Amino acid sequence: MEITSFPAIAICILSLIIFKLIFIKKISTAPPLPPGPWGFPFVGCLPQMLINKPVSRWILNLMQQFNTEIACIKLGGVHVISVTSPELSREFLKKHDAFFASRPDVLVARLASDGYRGLILSPSGDQWMKMRRVMASEVLTAGVFRRLHTKRCEEADHLVRYVYNQWKNPEKNGLVNLRDTTQHYCGNMSRKMVFGERFFGPGMDDGGPGIEEREHVDGLFTILSCLYAFGVADFVPWLEVLDLDGHKRIVTNALKNVRKYQDPAIDKRMEMWNLGHKSEENDILDLLINLKNSENEPLLSVREIKALIFDIMIATVDNPSNAAEWAMVEMINQPDLLAKACEELDTVVGKNRLVQESDIPKLNYVKACLKESFRLHPLAPFNVPHISSKDTVVGGYLIPKKSYLVLSRPGLGRNPRIWDEPLKFKPERHIFDEQTQVVLADHDLRILSFSTGRRGCPGIMLGSTMSTILLARLIQGFSWRPPLGTNNIDLAESRDDGALAMPLIAHATPRLDPQIYFQHV
Repeated sequence: MEITSFPAIAICILSLIIFKLIFIKKISTAPPLPPGPWGFPFVGCLPQMLINKPVSRWILNLMQQFNTEIACIKLGGVHVISVTSPELSREFLKKHDAFFASRPDVLVARLASDGYRGLILSPSGDQWMKMRRVMASEVLTAGVFRRLHTKRCEEADHLVRYVYNQWKNPEKNGLVNLRDTTQHYCGNMSRKMVFGERFFGPGMDDGGPGIEEREHVDGLFTILSCLYAFGVADFVPWLEVLDLDGHKRIVTNALKNVRKYQDPAIDKRMEMWNLGHKSEENDILDLLINLKNSENEPLLSVREIKALIFDIMIATVDNPSNAAEWAMVEMINQPDLLAKACEELDTVVGKNRLVQESDIPKLNYVKACLKESFRLHPLAPFNVPHISSKDTVVGGYLIPKKSYLVLSRPGLGRNPRIWDEPLKFKPERHIFDEQTQVVLADHDLRILSFSTGRRGCPGIMLGSTMSTILLARLIQGFSWRPPLGTNNIDLAESRDDGALAMPLIAHATPRLDPQIYFQHV
């Protein structure tokens, strides 16, 4: 019995050895995670995250310490993958786009989207696909863009009249708050296209925003700031009830300020259509109310309409205003750049009329200044996060299922491997020849001005147009210089995001005949 069992035991031992060797080989040949810091059991790097604010700068500093363009930071049970390489970004959002097309479920996004009823913040699924079709096929079409042309022109005209009134105001002494001006131009433009009205209230006598518009825009920017801030509850969901970061309280209050103006306007308009008091579509809200499904029933519920309109508002208010403010401060500090932009506008448009959207294709230098602003001074530190639907190998690294993917906007735009003198504002780097038009989108992802792939921005045409007309009107309409007693304006960045640390205050002087500023009234 003992002799006959020996071969069986030997076979078992040999099998175990072979299995172990195969298992070890399999482990040794498995792709590694991207480089990253050591973390504690269970909580990962959450303690480091809590003491290193803002988190976006901490992550970029970590990547510099590890000398890597892709990093893995374990936060709670989540692998956060941060990327500053355009090649790897394209691999994520183009080659493996299908596996990174969804969004993570996080507190601020859930609150802002009313439980993911909208488009931008919603995870993949039937609701996201429905809203994507509505935005791409009904709202952000070339036809609707043309129909809203008059409303955009009205707001561009209002912009130069408002700045002109600031110059005329003896109390202002020619000084203009360009952060106020650019942000409220974007807010006015969005409200005009969506609601058909510039202001929710009466506004101010000089054409500036009233208390209603200030609360509305401030609320939008507050929500956006929390969207990009890493919250503890995003990685340890059971801590959400404690609201350790205060994000739930902050966003809830900001949403009240946004919705107390938007929602009554939507409800009133729906009632007008239901009672037959309105019969013609004049804006995006009318369009959304009248969308029908195959049974000729309303395609969208009231809550879905409100969620989509919120998406439009947060998508249009921040990037154009921030890019224009930064472009202006860089050009004021480098007067030769401002002179070159003025020369282009005088050549293409002249001084007898205001620049129009039809002039945009010929404004290569103005667009190059904007693109350089998007590159060097992005407002948001990251794109809206993506989440991986399966284990994927990207760039030779394992990206585990349910990882958060974030592309670093400043990391891409200031990557020294890609950009010569990356910290210098040089618009000329985007101009290749006189025949090639400068476009603000960069689908090679060397700049993250507008995202690409399944989650790409569907409003590139609108965003590019708003941004270009905003900057072009400011440059064409006025000469700009620093306030009296100063030679240069401080270019320090805000601690929390990519905004200028202090709002840009500059001295304006009209460049055109007075009647030009009021010729479209």
